[in-house]
Amino acid sequence: QVQLVQSGGGLVHPGGSLRLSCAASGGTFSNYAMGWFRQAPGKEREFVAAISWSGARIHYADSVKGRFTISRDKSKNTAYLQMNSLKPEDTAVYYCASDLWGMGSRLGSTYDYWGQGTQVTVSS
Repeated sequence: QVQLVQSGGGLVHPGGSLRLSCAASGGTFSNYAMGWFRQAPGKEREFVAAISWSGARIHYADSVKGRFTISRDKSKNTAYLQMNSLKPEDTAVYYCASDLWGMGSRLGSTYDYWGQGTQVTVSS
């Protein structure tokens, strides 16, 4: 069973940057697509970014394209979400998720395992 442990997040001013990490254990990390999702208070969970198991395919939500970057380090079994030019509307709980042999789906239901979530607050 795969376990995903998230770190990073916190409070940042508008225009600032944060990096989220998602460390995986219990499975072969290189066989999993990794996705990032977020959920703001009173809103449904939404897709943020995903990278396929091979790394060949990367997808972003339109709202974060050009500002966020998803990556993975197979030597560390860790996925990252680098978030730049943060806006107040990026405030949410962010979740990483894994999908065996996945192609980087935008659908949360595709993913099998989820991290515990981490709060990102963008405020002046």
